[in-house]
Amino acid sequence: MKTTTQFTHVARPVAAAMALAGLVALGLSGCGPANSAAAPAAAAGGPPVTAAAVLERSVNETQEFSGRLEAVERVDIRARIGGFITAVNFKPGSLVKKGDVLFVIDARPFQAEANRAEAAAVSALAKADLARLELGRSERLLADKAIAQREVDEKSSSLKELDANVRAARASLEAARLNLGYAKVTAPISGRVSKAEITVGNLVDPSAILTSVVSNKDIYASFDGDEATYLRVARVSQKGAPVIVRVGLANEQGFPHEGKLEFVDNRLDAATGSVRMRATFTNADNTLVPGLFARVQLAGSSETEHKVALINERAVGTDQDRKFVYVVKADNTAEYRTVTLGAAVDGLRVVRTGLKPGEKIVINGLQRVHPGAPITAQVVPMDGDDKPAADLKVAALTPKNQ
Repeated sequence: MKTTTQFTHVARPVAAAMALAGLVALGLSGCGPANSAAAPAAAAGGPPVTAAAVLERSVNETQEFSGRLEAVERVDIRARIGGFITAVNFKPGSLVKKGDVLFVIDARPFQAEANRAEAAAVSALAKADLARLELGRSERLLADKAIAQREVDEKSSSLKELDANVRAARASLEAARLNLGYAKVTAPISGRVSKAEITVGNLVDPSAILTSVVSNKDIYASFDGDEATYLRVARVSQKGAPVIVRVGLANEQGFPHEGKLEFVDNRLDAATGSVRMRATFTNADNTLVPGLFARVQLAGSSETEHKVALINERAVGTDQDRKFVYVVKADNTAEYRTVTLGAAVDGLRVVRTGLKPGEKIVINGLQRVHPGAPITAQVVPMDGDDKPAADLKVAALTPKNQ
């Protein structure tokens, strides 16, 4: 009896487990075909992505270069005479106007020389006036046949010599006065002055540089363009059509300063394949300083506009040294396509080769796309605010009635 009782207790759980397994098997057999049909249908649609059509627009492409700012005018200030500096009339780095006195040189020796030259000029003039009177008397005496013709000729020659002496004395006086004026060293242009290289009390001569002045109203940005840029803008610039150039400094975003291309050199450097170019900028706020490096953006003109294909930068993938995109084909599969990119225009990227306007490409979700694999593409404008790939995936997997 004891053995039979233990068997009964063990058999009941085994029977219950077998019954439960049968119910589970029956339920799975009832719903199995429906699930197996739904799974391929879900897989056939492919991962959700965002796609957009390639745009075509007429644009002026831009190129960017490194350049340096240069002053339109720069003058090294030198003394025209030798002497001791008695005054420096400017602060280093200040703005000066044309004609402002920058340095004063001891003028006393030059004043004395000017006085001497003036006295010599007066003396020469007096002698010439006397000779002129004597010539007049001689001519009257000759008319009365009181003197010989030879004496009149001598008087005439003497007067010509004295007139020449007067002109020489006046030239010496003018030179002395110029030297006296050079004792005040003035600014030849308006602009910003450097520091005084020679200070008060030092003896200077015309070979010494006292300081320098650079113009600040306008400024140049010089840069080296490549051959393609030269072919694009040289003809336009030589015809006088404006070519827009923009620059940005190291502490600035973008290219906030706008100017015009002013000079394109007459030849390319065969060694570097570059050509020297220069643009002019208005510097009203004195932000642009000669010597600074600048980022230069060279635009075009209405004559250089041409149609190009444009895509969003997010659509471009990198495969070693190649750039590629995924094109959405008519059967909703992805085609791997290599492209050649150009400049950036209004937030989009120029495509030189590999795409045609109107073709649809994947711009979000590239990491889930494989060449030839099916995809579920939601089309948005190329330059619109498309949904991020994560949001698009959630929307695709969420039932519409929720």
